[in-house]
Amino acid sequence: MGRIIGIDVGQKRIGLAVTDPLRIFATGLDTVPAGKIFSYLDEYVKKEKVDLFVVGSPLTMNNKPSESVKYVDPFVRKLAKIFDPIPVKRIDERYTSKMAKQAIITGVPGKHARRNKAMVDQISAVIILQSFLDREIFLNK
Repeated sequence: MGRIIGIDVGQKRIGLAVTDPLRIFATGLDTVPAGKIFSYLDEYVKKEKVDLFVVGSPLTMNNKPSESVKYVDPFVRKLAKIFDPIPVKRIDERYTSKMAKQAIITGVPGKHARRNKAMVDQISAVIILQSFLDREIFLNK
């Protein structure tokens, strides 16, 4: 069974999370500069079996695509093309950055560490991926 990679797409940085081999929980993988993401993923896929990419889909409160969709949609198309036949699924990412910031405030000591935007991106990817896993488990029961 291959791993699932969760992706939080940003203009400057992309947060990554990955499942354990049994797909029970998500952990932070890395935060990568946007311009280096495809080479990073290519190296990762060469080392680890990946069965699925889960990308956060930016929606507004009324379920319409947010402004960020102009960055996410081209990313998803390119990801699907480069890593075909690995499927790409999208999941609602509303509140993930806010949840990530709250997790950092409560769990990371030190003001300087809490301002680390790369950490927010990576934790957002973990939240996206864990939400996907939780939903899949719930739907398959």
